[in-house]
Amino acid sequence: MSRKIDIPVMDEQALIQRDFPTNGCTSEEAYVLMVLGDSMLPEFEEGEVILIDPNGTPCDGAYVVARDGDKEEYILRQLRILGGAWYLVPLNDLYPSQPTSVQGMKGVVVQKNRPGLGRKGRKFYEYG
Repeated sequence: MSRKIDIPVMDEQALIQRDFPTNGCTSEEAYVLMVLGDSMLPEFEEGEVILIDPNGTPCDGAYVVARDGDKEEYILRQLRILGGAWYLVPLNDLYPSQPTSVQGMKGVVVQKNRPGLGRKGRKFYEYG
């Protein structure tokens, strides 16, 4: 029999105040995210899981996780270098491109996996 379990979402300061450990991972370790939305269709579909390498070198054509302008949010986009300037470009034309910088980069996508397909749903990305 299943029962409902509420899992609170807390920021780091709230965890520190409650004595929860916040040092389980370092900023140097790879991490996974789930794709939400349709801004990167057709390459990335909602629900796919992507592996991010925070030490990966951003280069023209790489898929990156980066800060969304001045917001406290991060987005998945393709990095394009045009005329010496760096841009975050969505694959879906319904979304705008935006300028970025190296400081806004949080990592490079190195793998994606579509849940439920096993190895058939896995794709690796290499750049450079």
